[in-house]
Amino acid sequence: MYNNYYNSNGNMPSNSTYIQRQAYPSAMPTDFGPNPFVVDINKATLHNNTFRTALWTGNHLQLTLMSIPVGEDIGLEMHPNVDQFLRIEDGQGLVQMGDSKDHLYLRQPVFNDFAIFIPAGTWHNLTNTGNRPIKLYSIYAPPNHPWGTIHQTKEIAEAAER
Repeated sequence: MYNNYYNSNGNMPSNSTYIQRQAYPSAMPTDFGPNPFVVDINKATLHNNTFRTALWTGNHLQLTLMSIPVGEDIGLEMHPNVDQFLRIEDGQGLVQMGDSKDHLYLRQPVFNDFAIFIPAGTWHNLTNTGNRPIKLYSIYAPPNHPWGTIHQTKEIAEAAER
């Protein structure tokens, strides 16, 4: 049986080294890090319906899945010590970046298959300008959210970050 989430030490599956997950249970799986992990990132991203889910958290890197509703945004933010990579799997939006909240000098429309690189210390936001949710994944280096983070909505995420 094909599974979209596969976690192994790299050897042939056995009871002690192979963890099999159903493709997409009613809730997304918990954080698989820092164990070795292989995933069909496109399918995982497209099936995610949470604002933010940490899928894998290691010591130096973190993968989160995000779904941004129509007309919503990630929220203007800046990570002083964290580089961030975003990859849009589905949807369209507007990225804004700059050196301060009031100086967002980069404004770029983005679509399916676009990659966005956000250096540490850069203010940024992504707004959904399309007619369906933006499905994206984000890689933080180093990790930015606690292990196992799941925020169903932006409001929950903002409350947790206060």
